[in-house]
Amino acid sequence: MDESEFDEFYTASFARLVGQLHALIGNRDEAQDCVQEAFVRAWQHRRSLERADHPEAWVRTTAYRLAVSRWRRVKLARRPADRAVSPPAWTEPSDESRVALIAALRQLPEAQRQALVLHHLCDLPVQAVARETGVPEGTVKARLSRGRAALATLLSPDSGATHV
Repeated sequence: MDESEFDEFYTASFARLVGQLHALIGNRDEAQDCVQEAFVRAWQHRRSLERADHPEAWVRTTAYRLAVSRWRRVKLARRPADRAVSPPAWTEPSDESRVALIAALRQLPEAQRQALVLHHLCDLPVQAVARETGVPEGTVKARLSRGRAALATLLSPDSGATHV
């Protein structure tokens, strides 16, 4: 993958991957940092990445693993966030339905949340979700079904979750 091909890949994928990771971890700034770092690693591995069937899945998985690693370090250290980091840049406000969806997703078990995001937000078929998560297709289908049911309850007007 040469520089121009990588630039095209980055341009086409970055915003989508940030949105997907944001839905998985619930923090947009952290999602942007992790996706950016994943692209840095993808650039370093671009020779092997061009032979990969799904380079975007490679970047998404790397970004998700980076996010989990960062969360573990913060959790284990039990310290406040680094004050040396500049305040987040101004971004467009999210619409209420997206905020409610992300808040509801945060309440689901991680496996259900991951299956829902990969299938519905990343538009991956069940088979691809199973391959990316390393579980059987039936397990993915069960997680999707349970996750949808839980989301329906969390996002119903009488649950109060829509007023975040």
